[in-house]
Amino acid sequence: MYTYHCLNNISSVGLRHFNENYRQVDTPDADAILVRSANMKEMEFSDNLKCIARAGAGVNNIPLDVCSEKGIVVFNTPGANANGVKELVIAGMLLASRDIVGGIEWLEKQETTEDLPKKVEKQKKQFAGNEISGKKLGIIGLGAIGVMVANAAANLGMEVYGYDPFISVQAAWSLSSHIHHVTDLDEIYTKCHYITVHVPLSNETRGMIDKNAIAKMKDNVVILNFARDGLVNEDAIVEALEMGKVKKYVTDFVTPRVAKTRNTLVTPHLGASTAESEDNCAEMAVKELMNYLQNGNIKNSVNYPDCDMGVCTSTGRIAINHRNIPNMIAQLTKVLGEEGINITVFANKCRGEYAYSLIDTETEIPEMAVEDILKIKGVLKVRVIK
Repeated sequence: MYTYHCLNNISSVGLRHFNENYRQVDTPDADAILVRSANMKEMEFSDNLKCIARAGAGVNNIPLDVCSEKGIVVFNTPGANANGVKELVIAGMLLASRDIVGGIEWLEKQETTEDLPKKVEKQKKQFAGNEISGKKLGIIGLGAIGVMVANAAANLGMEVYGYDPFISVQAAWSLSSHIHHVTDLDEIYTKCHYITVHVPLSNETRGMIDKNAIAKMKDNVVILNFARDGLVNEDAIVEALEMGKVKKYVTDFVTPRVAKTRNTLVTPHLGASTAESEDNCAEMAVKELMNYLQNGNIKNSVNYPDCDMGVCTSTGRIAINHRNIPNMIAQLTKVLGEEGINITVFANKCRGEYAYSLIDTETEIPEMAVEDILKIKGVLKVRVIK
């Protein structure tokens, strides 16, 4: 029997995938934790905890370094909320192009008299805008969301430029042939009327839309940020808006300073706030946890490497989280050999400082072998898959 704990409300569409071998508990002392936005940075993790699944893409609320050192695999759900975010990005472009919000706000302030229709006809020109068809859109980051935005914008008649030096094979295959794939970020800055950012927040990307980047952009450019707040330098964007260099800044991240700056369109972090996105994220997260707990397989982890050996057909299977150091494989096989255990399949994957070994054996794995493996320097967690 496996146990799981939910730190946030998780969609029942996802939770119903748990079968009779799983039981929900009220405390974090569980085999697995499901989380959305709850801050886990100060949590004490039980030695029993094997994995955490974030029902969403960002994992800034999870202490990855602590988890890695304790052999806790952290999953996220890339692409599960991509369509919801994509639709909001498209809506953001339309709202920035046509003064829809201004028109609605003006109309709400008018008295509902009989001459209102005539008054509307006289005033509507002050809310006139531009169409997005035929305009150039630059997309920085061609992951699941970036690709969806690119294809949707191309279908709306936009000329789309995409930048991603690390584009995956899957993303490349999903990208419309009409998209211009550029290798120089300056090409997006200098050519595009609309620029949207879809990259993770890291030391390399923090504040990437800064004063220098904005200076290269067209006058009256529209910048959209539905990825991470820190990607856009706040001082730079506020100055550019006040000077009129940037026509509109559309963002899903509320800060007091940006919210009160003119020509901003700020939504209250609605990107993935759709019933469909929450269901998709929960379903993917639950399936990731189940595959790891039952089979030892890792998919979509942010701190350990992907490793998939399918369902175990041998008598035994052992999963080992360890540091990525020399001679580890030799030490693992030596322990099993000394116990007279024959290995049928051995998979070893590494990711930075950490690695993962999944081993199928012809016989059951005795407790003595587990204890001896735990004594090996660099081994963080050992688990027999039953």
